[in-house]
Amino acid sequence: MNTKHKYANRLMASLIKLSVCLFLFLLSFSLGSTGQENAKSQNLRKQVREIYTSQIGIREKGSNSGPEVEQYLHYVNLPKGNPWCAAFVCWVFGQANIDNPRTGWSPDLFKDSKVIWDRAESRKLKVESRADEPGTKSQDPIAIGSRHSRIAYIYPLSQTTDNRQQTTDRRQQTTDNRQLVTDNRQQTTPKTGDIFGLFFPDKNRIAHTGFIDQWDGTWLITVEGNTNDSGGREGDGVYRKRRPVKSIYQVARYIPQP
Repeated sequence: MNTKHKYANRLMASLIKLSVCLFLFLLSFSLGSTGQENAKSQNLRKQVREIYTSQIGIREKGSNSGPEVEQYLHYVNLPKGNPWCAAFVCWVFGQANIDNPRTGWSPDLFKDSKVIWDRAESRKLKVESRADEPGTKSQDPIAIGSRHSRIAYIYPLSQTTDNRQQTTDRRQQTTDNRQLVTDNRQQTTPKTGDIFGLFFPDKNRIAHTGFIDQWDGTWLITVEGNTNDSGGREGDGVYRKRRPVKSIYQVARYIPQP
């Protein structure tokens, strides 16, 4: 019996050691893969930055034309004479072998699946983080800075003669507000190589785009095509600009992440 017990104990100890070794191996492999993917993303960001930075100073030769400008437009199958801010973005991604829609139409670059930051969501987060404070009024999350409405308004909590029902309503509203805040916090901080979109009310759409070089939450440094010293959307070249974050409508990401 003692011999059998010793054999069983040794076998159990060996199995435990084997399990621990296997676990550590899988853990190290997983961490190594994540590290490689992070390094790959970082290298892609560096490559994209080098490409768009190399184009700073390019100027049109005529209106929306010139050798480099026509190269950007050709990449998205457009002839010279077309606006080219989106074409510039796609061309840069193409040089880095990053999948992109190859489009000259700025809104095409901001599909929901690519958007990582939204001005309306950012504004809602700031307001709704205080929504469950006692004595505060509720604000319509659709109305606050939303792309669907430019009117901000305040309305009182729903009134009822049943105090118990009113309390239940308020508790439910608090729960909903907290859920909205949780959802909004899923926004991602933009990084170098992501792209921004500017919304133009007269066109009712995103009508200018470019690269984010730096982002600090208040200001961003950009590199963008078809702009000028004043930051217009129909400029004459590729410029490095400084813009307030509050002027940005959306940010999209095309550089693959781990």
